Amino acid sequence: MLSFFKRKKNEDEKIKRTGSDHAVSAKDLLHIDGATTEGNPDEEVYPELSLHPDWNIPIEQEYVFRFLNNELPPLKPNEVSLNGIEIEKKEKAIVCTAFVRSSIDQTIEIGTTPLLLIGENEIYGRKEFDLTQVGHLPPRSSRPFQFVFEEKDLYKPISAIQTENWGLVFELQRENRNHTLDLAESWEKTLAEEDKEKLRKMVESMTPPKPGEVQFVGIQAKFTNEGKLLVSLLIQNGTQQNIKLQQLPLVVEDASGDIVAQGGFILDDFEIKANTSKPWNFVFPASLLTKDVNEIDLSSWRVYPPQE
Repeated sequence: MLSFFKRKKNEDEKIKRTGSDHAVSAKDLLHIDGATTEGNPDEEVYPELSLHPDWNIPIEQEYVFRFLNNELPPLKPNEVSLNGIEIEKKEKAIVCTAFVRSSIDQTIEIGTTPLLLIGENEIYGRKEFDLTQVGHLPPRSSRPFQFVFEEKDLYKPISAIQTENWGLVFELQRENRNHTLDLAESWEKTLAEEDKEKLRKMVESMTPPKPGEVQFVGIQAKFTNEGKLLVSLLIQNGTQQNIKLQQLPLVVEDASGDIVAQGGFILDDFEIKANTSKPWNFVFPASLLTKDVNEIDLSSWRVYPPQE
């Protein structure tokens, strides 16, 4: 399961985790307050290792899990956490190994839950996992488990995902999700108040993305005097985390369904706040057009990343 043994060249090489730690309250995740309401809320709980009863692993690997679990920070009472162990890149998937830990004084079972795969200040992907496969988690225990994100679950190419400073996060469902407009500073300064209000009303009138989804909505497409194709896009962040896009490949189709433009854009410190929509302009020079300008019909059109 783990690749530690493949990497370890000598006994002095230290075994260490590459993932981060993320804890949530049992009330928010499981809608329970825990088995007891008494006790010290500031108590430090160190969950003990619990291997899945169906697992049959070598004693050496059990030792590694036990060692890593003993190195984990304590939890507060009535918490559930995901503590990243390692991330491994496959040809068409990312495999994350992590501890699922509980500081609750009762056996729990986690159902289907959306998880975010995050990096440093960005979201790599999202997937709903059936965590009943983790099994019944004994009181105050810690169980290793593997989470597989396929290409369709990722927001960026596998090659761009870092194997250090990553983490898994429970995406908690929030009530009263008010999706709002997020304007870049440059747009705030240059856009007329009337246009800002139009964008706000547009965002308010639209069905927001599903929890955890990032979607792209075309606002306007037109040709400039220089023959370039200017596409205004609304990038909608339906997650509860701020996300950063470093590069964005886009494809534009016209009314006939033909691809009329295709190219990649490098974005400089481009962040979309949690649960907001941010507009941005993308300019396709003539060299990126795949159809003669005079034959492009923009009476209806759509734009999307080619991974979709």
